[in-house]
Amino acid sequence: MQKITAITFAVAVAVTGQANAGSHVDREGWPESFTVGTASQGGTYFAYGSGWANLVAEELGVSGGGEVTGGPMQNMALVHTGDAQFGMTTMGPAAESLGGTNPIAPGLQMTNACAMFPMYQTPFSVTALSSSGISSISDIPEGARIGFGPAGSTSDTYFPRMMEELGVNFERRNGGWSDLGGQLQDGLLDVIAFAAGVPVPAVSQLEVQTDVNIIEFTEEEQAQIMEAFPVSAFEIAADTYTTLEAPARSVSMWNFAIANCELPASFVNAVVDVVMSDNERMVNIHRAARSTLPENWDKNGVLKWHPGAAQWFKDNAGADIPDSMIHGM
Repeated sequence: MQKITAITFAVAVAVTGQANAGSHVDREGWPESFTVGTASQGGTYFAYGSGWANLVAEELGVSGGGEVTGGPMQNMALVHTGDAQFGMTTMGPAAESLGGTNPIAPGLQMTNACAMFPMYQTPFSVTALSSSGISSISDIPEGARIGFGPAGSTSDTYFPRMMEELGVNFERRNGGWSDLGGQLQDGLLDVIAFAAGVPVPAVSQLEVQTDVNIIEFTEEEQAQIMEAFPVSAFEIAADTYTTLEAPARSVSMWNFAIANCELPASFVNAVVDVVMSDNERMVNIHRAARSTLPENWDKNGVLKWHPGAAQWFKDNAGADIPDSMIHGM
């Protein structure tokens, strides 16, 4: 009986400890709930963002979750105004938002959105039905109907310009990734130009239902795009999709989680700790999180850091973040 009592007590202590994760820190000023701005359903942002939001809510005992949005540009605006506590963005849209060229609010410099933690790289990739005969960028026919994702998303902001740079003439279509995947399958689109962490859920779903071509850039096309846009070389690993037999040449842009700069430092520090201290849990949410690692803090050269986040990376990753890159310092 004493053994059973001891075991019961030990379990109770463990459960209480988990429920009160983060309770030892100062919670003054913490919000009663939080929202993470993601993007459209069927895309990586929604799966990844909803996943870490739920993880943080569970670990810290604060109500929160992901919210469908128009993607990085809108997330910058929502976080800047405080309509969302957290969000996710890519470095290109972040730079444009800081410079006042975010199309959602032209002229507004969104300086109240701070860097929180590195997420992953967003590859730019092209998918078509195998039955279309499109297996390269040069195969895309004149006036092709191309889905570029939600209006204002990273894909919609940069991929049309990339296609124009490569000499592709197209008819522009927008929509959520799941919706565009359905349109491709129904023959209403010729191509989808994805900018999302891989594997893109909509592409994985398409592979189950039909035969697709995942189109890589040639070396020349890759070099041409890197010269014209703020992207770097990337390879989509062969095991990302069942369709791929070899790595696919691509380009990519880094993604960061962002926080409203006015949130309490202790709250943001605790959120970063939950996400960054156990990468295996994040990878279980989405495979793109294999790059959600402390050492990737240096991939942000655009946004000022939230003080709570900067402190976590200084304490746990030896980050050398200058005061000039920390909000309020």
